[in-house]
Amino acid sequence: MQRAPVFVFDSAREALDFKHWVDEHLGEIREAAEATSSVARLLYIETYLTSKFAYLRFNFSTGDAAGQNMVGRATFAACSWIVEHNPTVRRFYLESNLATDKKASHVNVMRTRGKRVTAEAIIPRDVLMENLRVKPEALQYHYGVGTMGAVLSGANNNGLHSPNAITAMFIATGQDVANVAESSAGILYSELTPEKDFYLSITLPSLIVATHGGGTGLPTQRECLEALGCWGQGKVRKFAEIVAAVVLAGEISLAAAISSLDWVSSHEKYGRNR
Repeated sequence: MQRAPVFVFDSAREALDFKHWVDEHLGEIREAAEATSSVARLLYIETYLTSKFAYLRFNFSTGDAAGQNMVGRATFAACSWIVEHNPTVRRFYLESNLATDKKASHVNVMRTRGKRVTAEAIIPRDVLMENLRVKPEALQYHYGVGTMGAVLSGANNNGLHSPNAITAMFIATGQDVANVAESSAGILYSELTPEKDFYLSITLPSLIVATHGGGTGLPTQRECLEALGCWGQGKVRKFAEIVAAVVLAGEISLAAAISSLDWVSSHEKYGRNR
């Protein structure tokens, strides 16, 4: 989990000097940050310089908690230590938008915010044709066309509807639903196997989930997590895998419905208002 403060200086040269100063004092900065929590661990700090500003992207591990508030406290303590020991800083802001909290961004796709998880499946040819009424070749072609559309639109996802599955899982299990913004990013890949079966995978590069803390302790939400075997500490990676698997199932279902021209008729028959 990240927090990204920005530090303001009188000149670009001072900002550059500050970058080197941060590297030299990383141990003390880490000590100040980690003193605020028994769980948060400062892994590393990335520095991005522009004009007379130094943007620091603090990267923490947060155990089984999502950790936004946790890393906010830790980063504020670290920034306070920095300001106290470096007189060249003119001011700082605790968040600069570089962490892209609750916003889709390419930096989180590349660098990961939360958990990075992949779900994959090989679906036998006869299963697709008998149950979803679509051939693997049709799905493969459909995904290629859909990826082109995603590139044209500038979307953060070349799949179909990962936010549907993620939002449902988040509400049921006490996650911060606003985190769907960055969690919905998805990288989908498909191919035909040598046996002419269908391989499909989706990678969620910035899935923000928790099994401890926050809304996970609410009665109904905790009950849902317990039903999945995912409540409490040591369970967050398992929960991330389950969410990704639900997303993958939704991708297969909708893609088959569109390719077989059943999408509209299915909504008419099974929609919530029917």
